[in-house]
Amino acid sequence: MSERFFVETPIRGDRATLTGPEAHHLIHVMRARQGDAVVLFDGSGWEFSAAVTDLGRGSVDLHVVARREVDRELSREIVLAVALPKGQRQKYLVEKAVELGVIRLVPLRTKRAVAQPDRTALERLRRTVIEASKQCGRNRLMEIAPPQDWPDFIEATRNESCRLLAHLAPGESPEANSQSPGDKVILAVGPEGGWTDEEAALAVAAGWRTVSLGRRVLRVETAALVLVTWMTKN
Repeated sequence: MSERFFVETPIRGDRATLTGPEAHHLIHVMRARQGDAVVLFDGSGWEFSAAVTDLGRGSVDLHVVARREVDRELSREIVLAVALPKGQRQKYLVEKAVELGVIRLVPLRTKRAVAQPDRTALERLRRTVIEASKQCGRNRLMEIAPPQDWPDFIEATRNESCRLLAHLAPGESPEANSQSPGDKVILAVGPEGGWTDEEAALAVAAGWRTVSLGRRVLRVETAALVLVTWMTKN
């Protein structure tokens, strides 16, 4: 696979322009020259073969020579709601969620949450989505949703048929829930301190099913990725 670059503006015709970090990478890291071939994607599901036509100080113009719709998405939609961990572990979680095919990640505000991402942090995570998509070949970007309070998220997803809550208390195994989850799955993972009894009870009362990931206490990112993996292989 040729080097992939993300174009912020939807590609309509036979011309495209890279700016910002993507242009910087192509100019200064890849040392591109006129005529070099690259692959572009714009988040629409299409891939574009293109050639460099002009290199500016902070932008790159390209000629689009071919387009093709390439679907590397899962057969079902997986939404991951999670109380984000601190620091670089957020980036790791987002990167791996992209690779596994999660369509939407919702940062949760819970009683014991340790990280409350602000706008700058969310923009960094969205940049991580682009970088991970470039690496793994996805042509649609995983959405980083605005943070939501846990009760609000429960209410917003009340009509979804498959909602699974990772919980330390006894619950079903993921296998028991993954036999016929349907076309959309909502997964929720709490903070390292765990859900409060009230938070867990609120979810169960709204129809969520609790799942156990084993006897050991897992980090937030580990629990999230284990649960997503079960949903992608069943």
